[in-house]
Amino acid sequence: MVYLIDRRMQGKNKSAVNRERFLRRFKDQVKQAVARAVKDRSITDMEKGEKISIPVKDVGEPSFGHTHGGVWETVRPGNRKYVKGDRVPRPSGGGGGQGKGQGGNSDEVGEDDFIFELTREEFLDCFFDDLALPDLVKTQLAAIHEWRSQRAGYTISGTPTNIHVLRSLRGALGRRIAIGGRSQRRLSEAERELIGLLETQVDEDDERVLVLRREIHHLRTRLLAIPYLDPFDLRYSNRIRVPKPSTQAVMFCLLDVSGSMDEGRKDIAKRFFILLYLFLSRMYEHTQVVFIRHHTQAAEVDEHEFFHSRETGGTVVSSALKLLTKVMRERYASSDWNVYVAQASDGDNWDNDSEQCLQLLHETIMPAVQYYAYVEITEGQPQNLWHAYAEVAQMHRNFAQQRIASPADIFPVFRELFRKQPK
Repeated sequence: MVYLIDRRMQGKNKSAVNRERFLRRFKDQVKQAVARAVKDRSITDMEKGEKISIPVKDVGEPSFGHTHGGVWETVRPGNRKYVKGDRVPRPSGGGGGQGKGQGGNSDEVGEDDFIFELTREEFLDCFFDDLALPDLVKTQLAAIHEWRSQRAGYTISGTPTNIHVLRSLRGALGRRIAIGGRSQRRLSEAERELIGLLETQVDEDDERVLVLRREIHHLRTRLLAIPYLDPFDLRYSNRIRVPKPSTQAVMFCLLDVSGSMDEGRKDIAKRFFILLYLFLSRMYEHTQVVFIRHHTQAAEVDEHEFFHSRETGGTVVSSALKLLTKVMRERYASSDWNVYVAQASDGDNWDNDSEQCLQLLHETIMPAVQYYAYVEITEGQPQNLWHAYAEVAQMHRNFAQQRIASPADIFPVFRELFRKQPK
């Protein structure tokens, strides 16, 4: 049996094999650190690496030590406190009283964390692992931008199919003029001199006529030796790879921040919004994000307040839809913008507000957006907002709704929301 050991080195003389082994061994600690980082990280800042800290106690290695067996009697010089038979209490700092706290104080025991830096790919792998994404989807979302081929002048090498005929012939003509220009001028002068001598009735055997004829023959032979098309003249169309341009998109995130939306539901909503952002950033070169939170009133806020603010009271969803309509008209009314809306809620809404929501969606919002996705984060039965939105889903193909009960449901729900629709 033959064993192949990969000893390739990764940046800064780090072994890729050892790195992968470390990530597998401490997978749970790394995933917990990534989950903490996701809570503090911006949605638009997901595609970067992360420095994570792991407690030293979690990365400790078991070791064997040498010790004395049996019962030993020792003499400690300077002992004025203990006598034979006394029981010595264990030091509070451990390790023989040598604490690891700051300043050597045994009363303040602490351990430094092990700092480990994840690359962009490793960070996304850990994030996607919590969402139960298939490997193919992970690769697609973590891939770089798409590229397209673009003409970029000409080159002297290439495949025959890329030969630029006009440019090659133009180069050949310039080469022939440059190489044979002096000979062509002298040939014209010699021919005129010969014609002038013959017009003066000079004999054909005259030395001057013979010299001119030999020179004319030599010049014509020299010009005929210049190839009409040389391999040096060939020019090929040059093409380079450039990022594929695409139109810009805006992603509206609508979140219910009423008292019934706890931190766990907000965390599920954030993971769904992150997945949607990664999906859109692969389709569009520029993607902007607008955060709208609502309870009885709606407001456009920054991302930190969007996820960490909590209000009390009821829920009026129409306030968020009105603000969404206002922002679209004022800032994203141009046809250059592709508008996507993602709404997360626990489904609670005032009963008399649902009709107003349906009117806003039917008349104003749905004709202006590319796609509207509603996710209801609840473990129980569908709430009143779900039943109201069901009517919208029947009338508009670009509206979809799904329910999420746990983080493991995020990707299946996302895949169901954004699956290809039949034509």
